[in-house]
Amino acid sequence: MGDGGPRRRRPSPTLPLSILRGDALLVLGLETSCDETAAAVVADGRRVLSDVISSQADLFARYGGVVPELAGRNHAARILPVVRRALAAAGVAYADLDGVAATHGPGLTGALLVGLNFGKALAEGLGVPFVGVNHLAAHLQAPLLADDPPEPPFVGLLVSGGHTALYEVLPGEEGREGLLRFRLLGETVDDAAGEAYDKVGRLLGFFYPAGAALDELSRSFDGEPEPFTRPLPSGLDFSFSGLKTAAARRIAGLEGSGLLDERRSAVAAGFQAAVIETLAEKALAACREVSLKKLVVG
Repeated sequence: MGDGGPRRRRPSPTLPLSILRGDALLVLGLETSCDETAAAVVADGRRVLSDVISSQADLFARYGGVVPELAGRNHAARILPVVRRALAAAGVAYADLDGVAATHGPGLTGALLVGLNFGKALAEGLGVPFVGVNHLAAHLQAPLLADDPPEPPFVGLLVSGGHTALYEVLPGEEGREGLLRFRLLGETVDDAAGEAYDKVGRLLGFFYPAGAALDELSRSFDGEPEPFTRPLPSGLDFSFSGLKTAAARRIAGLEGSGLLDERRSAVAAGFQAAVIETLAEKALAACREVSLKKLVVG
């Protein structure tokens, strides 16, 4: 691979070489589940030495969303430069790595295969372990990389572009404390909150991804927001399809009456309030159900 590429395969000892040397355990993490090519070097499972992201958001803004085939092609073109930058930023070489991990799902199949195949090939060439990582579990464990990380058990609220769910997050079994356990408490029965944000944001005139722009517009509003019914299905499940449809109808009505420009920020504020209040109410209900007072958002 050049530029400090992989060296000759080394034998795999019973323990990683870093532990035998008394050094930090170094793992290269790869993420290619959607439209961002990312690589990070993590020491001892908690210290992030580097984190490099190459986003395709500008490319997909013209399409109004991610085009899976294009995403996969771009991951293939970007992953090696991104990995090289991550290693350089961490000040390590390929031969210093003790393991490689990559997202194995959920996500776009073609995009996932790029990270998986690259990671497996690299690990094989270096003679180090390869681990496939669940995308959703990674979301819930990301807060553990903070300077003052929360310790399980806690309720995890997962809110990403394609997923909205609540989990009870438990410590790992004895001897495997680092492998947290997850119990699903509730999830969306239709659209995820992120999907609703993007749809409503596009209807308000924002490019993909529209969530951040919709949030900024909402925060700029100081007045009476457009009223939307809070979607609260039974139990701890979520539902955002009805809210998305209601917002679309309201936007169409305002546009037809020539009032959309005047009420655009009011729609954003009302929609965001409905989503946030729904997430908060369900999350607190989950905490009560499992008798936990610690809530972590991932």
